[in-house]
Amino acid sequence: MLQKLFRHSVLMLCFMSVGIASALDAESLERECNSGNAIDCFNLGIMYDEGEGVEQDYKKAAGLIQKACNADIALACYYLGLVYAKDEGVKQDYKKVAGLLQKACNADIIDTAIVCSDQGVKQDYKKVARLYQKACNARNADACYYLGLMYGKGDGVKQDHKKAVELLQKACYADMAPACSDQGVKQDYKVAGLYQKACDADIAIACYYLGLMYGKGDGVKQDHKKALELYQKAAELFQKACDADISLACYYIGAMYYRGDGVKQDYKKAAELFQKACAAGNVIGCFNLGIMYDEGEGVKQDKSKAKKLFGDVCDMGNQTGCDAYRKLNEAGIH
Repeated sequence: MLQKLFRHSVLMLCFMSVGIASALDAESLERECNSGNAIDCFNLGIMYDEGEGVEQDYKKAAGLIQKACNADIALACYYLGLVYAKDEGVKQDYKKVAGLLQKACNADIIDTAIVCSDQGVKQDYKKVARLYQKACNARNADACYYLGLMYGKGDGVKQDHKKAVELLQKACYADMAPACSDQGVKQDYKVAGLYQKACDADIAIACYYLGLMYGKGDGVKQDHKKALELYQKAAELFQKACDADISLACYYIGAMYYRGDGVKQDYKKAAELFQKACAAGNVIGCFNLGIMYDEGEGVKQDKSKAKKLFGDVCDMGNQTGCDAYRKLNEAGIH
């Protein structure tokens, strides 16, 4: 399923209702759904989508999840967006995906916070930061991790590296694997086991980070051959997701081509992938593309275009983009 390929981009979404669904039988849920209980329509829809306790039926799942979304269940609108992206049960429609994700973001609840910084959605980093802080205070490790990244970059909050490290460390102690390998965080080498488990389940980002660990010998015995194998698996998974217009995946595979991790280094291809990610609203893709235009890597050097890209990144609330824009502005670039 396409959802599996880009699960790393929606770690914040816990799908709390799934746990409820597993404790109820389909017949009870259907009865409640028909009585007007939208939450149970959503739960039943998930069961049909995943084939848990019922025969898998994507079309029926889509109809039930649509019913819940129509009743303003924000998480259902998010999930329905995934359904339209997957082309399972409904005709693939990325315009509809964007509309559903926007509706989920507008709900202003913790469960859909990550959507507010996703592709195709009007990005609102201040709102995301506020929701992540609330979730982190409630001991949600994923929220602490993402909030730490935001403090590190200055997205939606004043840049604060000390606070960023504190939040990442908190997430690491709660077994949030990416946080354990982030810069400035005290290494906890149980992370390799967590990454391996996720990589075995075809989570691209986990394969990539595990490859980094084997390449550097962090927490595992250095093994360049294994690192290369992991990079290649990550590249394949990222490419599949990028082909399905998942902007974050396009950014990651672009970064791999830029560095030559698991693929032959190719600045031109990296620039094309960053362009695709940027066009879908991925902030990091836009910033990296700006750097390539600024340096003339993979594209014809064009500092004016770089400045515009940095300006767009700044407008999205990214402080690094603002700094890069100001630097070119002070250099007299128009």
